[in-house]
This record gives sequence, C-alpha cells and structure tokens, in this order.
Amino acid sequence: VQLQASGGGLVQAGDSLRLSCAFSGQTGQTFRRYTLGWFRQAPGKERQFVAAVKGNGGATYVLESVKGRFTISRDNAKNAVYLQMNSLQPEDTAVYYCAASAMIITSALRTPNQYGYWGPGTLVTVSS
Repeated sequence: VQLQASGGGLVQAGDSLRLSCAFSGQTGQTFRRYTLGWFRQAPGKERQFVAAVKGNGGATYVLESVKGRFTISRDNAKNAVYLQMNSLQPEDTAVYYCAASAMIITSALRTPNQYGYWGPGTLVTVSS
C-alpha cells in the first residue's frame, strides 16, 4: 500500500483547507477494506489522532477538539480519503499524515500503532 497526501499549505486563522490522500495497492489490497486515518504532529509533540473512516460501512471518528470543524470522508471509487478542515486555528499547525489500517475491529482506530501504512505527510501552517 502506498499513500500520498496533498493539500497542505499556509493559511490564515479562520480559513479552510481540504487535504486529500491517494491510496494505491497491489492485487488484494482493496481500498474499501481499509480504515483510513488522519494524524497530525506538531513540532516537539507526539503524533495525534485526528480522524478516521472505516472501510465497509464508512463509520467515522473525529478528535473531540476538532469536531464541528473537521470532517473526514472517503471515495471508494477514487481510492481517496479527504479531510475537510474549516475554521483553522494556529494550534492546528502540524504535519498531517494519512494512514491505512487493515485491522478489523469494532472500535475506532485511534493510535498510530494500529496503522500499518503511512504517507509522507503534508504541512499545514495556520497563521494568526
């Protein structure tokens, strides 16, 4: 599995950004079977769960502190996952990573070690 995130950039507080992540896999690595997640890592801080969307069924989970501002979605036809970020704040500044997990569990996948595949990340900088 390969993941490539895009859409980061420099914005002002209150602006919006939409991150995209393209998924590519070998035979048998079917996109819809994977949970896709977004994590972020600010300088000097640990990687933090932001949002996830399950495979079949598409249940979504979002970090409590960004609920109402961030929305995760997936397009199984395009092998892509998106993170719509509205009302961005300086504390949202981080490198955002797209990740994929083949784990099949009923609960949300909120920790980095539950994801076996990672993209290189895209930088989001929010100025005040």
